[in-house]
Amino acid sequence: MKQVDYDVIIVGGGPGGMTAGLYASRAQLKALLLEKMIMGGQMMTTTLVENWPGYPGGINGPELMMKFQEHCVEFGLETGYGSVEKIIDNGDHKVLIVDGKEMTTRTVIVATGVVARKLGVADEEALTGRGVSYCATCDGAFFRNVPIAVIGGGDTAVEEALFLTRFASKVYLVHRRDELRATKILRERVAANEKIEPVWDSTVEKLESDNSGLTGAVLNNLKTGEKRTIEIQGMFVAVGVTPTTGFLGDLVELDASGYIKAGEDTNTSCPGIFAVGDCRTTILRQVSTAVGDGAVAAIMSERFVDELAHQG
Repeated sequence: MKQVDYDVIIVGGGPGGMTAGLYASRAQLKALLLEKMIMGGQMMTTTLVENWPGYPGGINGPELMMKFQEHCVEFGLETGYGSVEKIIDNGDHKVLIVDGKEMTTRTVIVATGVVARKLGVADEEALTGRGVSYCATCDGAFFRNVPIAVIGGGDTAVEEALFLTRFASKVYLVHRRDELRATKILRERVAANEKIEPVWDSTVEKLESDNSGLTGAVLNNLKTGEKRTIEIQGMFVAVGVTPTTGFLGDLVELDASGYIKAGEDTNTSCPGIFAVGDCRTTILRQVSTAVGDGAVAAIMSERFVDELAHQG
């Protein structure tokens, strides 16, 4: 067999990727975890994780991820930064093109997660960083004592709206339906918060701005056709996510939404490539499910490497 740089390369440094790295390095595989942005993934922008076992009252997202990373490197996991542009399958090994350079490995664990979906309205991109944001915990503190809007109706949107009441004078929660999709406990918290004003059956039709940035948004009521302009200095978009799988091309099978088709064993359609966490097809996308996937993928990678060794 061809000599390779690693037994397994893990692409993505969120909870799933880190757990895979922990299990792989503990199994004494030569493992590398590659992250494009910041170790910890989306959890680094989460203020409070309330459903991670063992932390009554919750734990700060970045704090939890720091503990994850400390635990990973304890067993000798190598970590690095880089953007994977392409993966080439050569049977008994894979070639990763990372920032223009080649790396070789027996197996790959894809843990690239998802990215926030944009609204697609005019000037959205131009106003990003000038009033438009996709991360409340990143940018919320910039909007003290001014009115803002959160667009969306799921758990993420509601959590961001609640968090932003710490800073903003008022939070419009704009949702295209007449009721929130968020869990009951979050809906109850919204109803009890005087700073939050739900705006039902509405979408953002247009953004208004001046030289200083965002100044308002024109909303369209989908049932009545009525237009309403709200004066806001910040808009936080939380209307869903898109899986980060474009770099895979047609190497593995994806579903219609771009998620990697992989079952509970994390196997993809390409032998030796495994998918974990939010980027794979699954009924639930949580820290706990990503962690479970990571553990499974590392064990599957170990078995794959062992089988290759016995073959040859």
